[in-house]
Amino acid sequence: MARSSTAAIGRESERSSILPGDEFPTVTAQFQPLDPRIVNEAIPAFFIGRNKEGFWVARDAKGQIGGIFLLENSALSFARRNSWPAGCATIFPSERFELDLENKGNPLVAHLGPLIHLAMRHRQRMAALIRKMTKAVKRRLEDFHVL
Repeated sequence: MARSSTAAIGRESERSSILPGDEFPTVTAQFQPLDPRIVNEAIPAFFIGRNKEGFWVARDAKGQIGGIFLLENSALSFARRNSWPAGCATIFPSERFELDLENKGNPLVAHLGPLIHLAMRHRQRMAALIRKMTKAVKRRLEDFHVL
């Protein structure tokens, strides 16, 4: 399920922005106990990844604290702040996952999800209307032998 490391590894190009609504992956990671051969139980560990809406999620491996964020750096800062002074291991699951705890991160992000979905629907409708109008104008120009 997860790639483990004491440092943030395996950055993917998709990590830089929120994905449009029609590109939301459907796979959701399940939290598994960490392999003690890889990460010692005494070291705080945080899962850092994206949820189905494309927002960043930070959740400690023991399920005690977590948050949702707009930016990856904010999720990483949250993990560091909540494991200070010892620091923490970061685990970047390859699948999307949802925060299953109270959001201790950015309280506004939870309200952005529905707004982004609404904007994406509006954007898709506008794109369809523009395509339809473009085809109609092109047909009209062809009828007048302009094209």
